[in-house]
Amino acid sequence: MSRILVAMSGGVDSSVAAARLMRQGHEVVGVTLHLWDYPDTESPKSRCCAPEDIHDAAKVAAFLGFPHYAFDRRELFSQKVVEPFVDAYLEGVTPSPCVNCNQQVKFAELLRAADRLGCDRLATGHYARIVANDTRLELHRGSDRSKDQSYFLYALTEAALARLAFPLGESTKAEVRAEALEWQLPGANKGESQELCFVVSGHHDKFIEERARERLRPGQILQPDGQIIGDHSGIHRFTIGQRRSLGVATGQRSYVTALDPATGDVMLGDKAELARDWAELSDVQLAPDLVTPCSVDCMVRYRGQLQPAHLIEEHGQFRVEFAQPVAPVVPGQFAVFFHGARVVGGGKIAKAGRAVAQLTVEN
Repeated sequence: MSRILVAMSGGVDSSVAAARLMRQGHEVVGVTLHLWDYPDTESPKSRCCAPEDIHDAAKVAAFLGFPHYAFDRRELFSQKVVEPFVDAYLEGVTPSPCVNCNQQVKFAELLRAADRLGCDRLATGHYARIVANDTRLELHRGSDRSKDQSYFLYALTEAALARLAFPLGESTKAEVRAEALEWQLPGANKGESQELCFVVSGHHDKFIEERARERLRPGQILQPDGQIIGDHSGIHRFTIGQRRSLGVATGQRSYVTALDPATGDVMLGDKAELARDWAELSDVQLAPDLVTPCSVDCMVRYRGQLQPAHLIEEHGQFRVEFAQPVAPVVPGQFAVFFHGARVVGGGKIAKAGRAVAQLTVEN
């Protein structure tokens, strides 16, 4: 048996992950990263990465009988996750901060902590699986597809996978909750953490306005024919594919189809105008055995539908072409590639378009 660091969030999933490893005979060390503080006026039903979670994680560790440590990484989290989140919305891009957090904060810092604390491996409560295939380690989707979190983990290298464990990967959320109750773990009835931990109000526009009011980009709202039908206080309030809270009445169901950060213009249209045939990608990371061009199933947003696609690389630039038009395909989100249940890579969506529009430009 080995000495394993368990990332403790104070929630049910990481608590059960730690309990399972203890019952298997491993020596467990718990670590919680303090990433964010909330104003006293905010009281969300569930939190993530806050001081309260450190307290809850410590209670679980004491109950199960293993040491627990907390490390302050608030400055790093602000630099790597929160500031890019604000910048992206001001540039008309819709970020995926959970991917950035996993890539640039959580796993890097937790693996460093594992080294310092003499731990061979790092375990988390993610619903994902690591599968050994001959001499290769592969990241696979969690067995519970409704909770599968492999989308956020696509950038994990094989070297990282060799040190990781996902004790919940084969389980359903219902099974995990039942175990927490059966073992009478502290917080067994604790609610689910919200997806975006640092915007507890659910209103990202207000969050951005509080931090970058002098950088807001107001502009006009336009119909597909260019007719101006209203104005707005900043493009940070909009994202491609948005249908509600547009601030104007069009007499029909309308969606945000384009954002122009230079002018602040917000273009509206019908659902058909959201369809995209291709996307150009940046920050691409692929499994070492994946050879392009190749066929993949592509997920363009968390919990989105898998879309058959073709991945192409030319001169170091990556492009994914969908077998059928996909809507919406939002710049700033991540396209993640699968072969069956296996995650084989992904990248950030830089631009998306229609094949007809591309031909028109080229001709």
